[in-house]
Amino acid sequence: MTKKVIIFLVVFLIVQDVKAEEPEMYTYKTMKTNMLELSKRYELEVKEFGQSEFGRDLLAIKVGKGKRSILITGSHHGREWMSTHIIMKMIKEYASAYQHKQTLFGHNLNILDDVSIWFVPMVNPDGVTIQQQGIDHFPFLLQEIYVDMNEGENNFLRWKANALGVDLNRQYPAGWEKIKGDTAYASYSHYKGEKPLEAKETRALVDFTEKIQPLTSAAYHTSGRELYWYYYNELSHLQRDYQLVDIIAEKTGYKVSYPPYNAIGGGYTDWFIQSYQRPALTIELSYPVEETNPPLSVLPEEWKRNKEVGFIICKFAKEELLEKE
Repeated sequence: MTKKVIIFLVVFLIVQDVKAEEPEMYTYKTMKTNMLELSKRYELEVKEFGQSEFGRDLLAIKVGKGKRSILITGSHHGREWMSTHIIMKMIKEYASAYQHKQTLFGHNLNILDDVSIWFVPMVNPDGVTIQQQGIDHFPFLLQEIYVDMNEGENNFLRWKANALGVDLNRQYPAGWEKIKGDTAYASYSHYKGEKPLEAKETRALVDFTEKIQPLTSAAYHTSGRELYWYYYNELSHLQRDYQLVDIIAEKTGYKVSYPPYNAIGGGYTDWFIQSYQRPALTIELSYPVEETNPPLSVLPEEWKRNKEVGFIICKFAKEELLEKE
């Protein structure tokens, strides 16, 4: 074997190894396949709690045997699918350690016998599909309309809405009427819709939340490394609710957003706080990015910052909510 051939083989193997280490982008189909595989491998409960506007299944999966639960959601917005990556890794790591009765990141997984975690990795599968793959997977007669909603652009990397041009995190009935800065028509971003909960995805998530009655909730988004936690929280709950966000801020290194006196709602976290008078937070992954998805290169760092978040919320829910009911 010549020296050139040896060098070529070494370079080839290095390149293949690097490719093997690169995380796979979670499409809707990849996520659904992996969720079903994980459910079989670790005997996890999976629920189809609704469908998107174009018939994609809305899926939730539970880790733990506790009768009470917390809820962690991701990808309310099409371009924010890195949140799905984080959640899917949580499911895999937590479920494996729980099945094998191991500690994980210094946490005793017996907590999941008392408080389970329901995960919804992708609230907006239609929007994610448009952002990742374009509009070829949608009816041909609608494709010109999508370009119009995208302000004439054929590149959909900034797409945030669902497949009907509704921004799902402006759809919840908590201050919906007061939302400002929205567009008047269906758009790639910022259209709150004609009325709250008109989108199938938000109606389904509200129904699912009301069914499982989670003790706390966290909604993952992507841009800014910041934590949002306030929507006119009851004065008697402020210290309790801030305690949770402070613990997570210390663990993740994310900035805590302090509440404006005139907070405007419409988001899932706003609705949860208002409806249940329990703590909830929105977690923004990644350094700030403009109108697109964060690069996959930041995923290892974001996982390192967030890998314990599920356990932290479970422990808080048990000690500060469940045991005080």
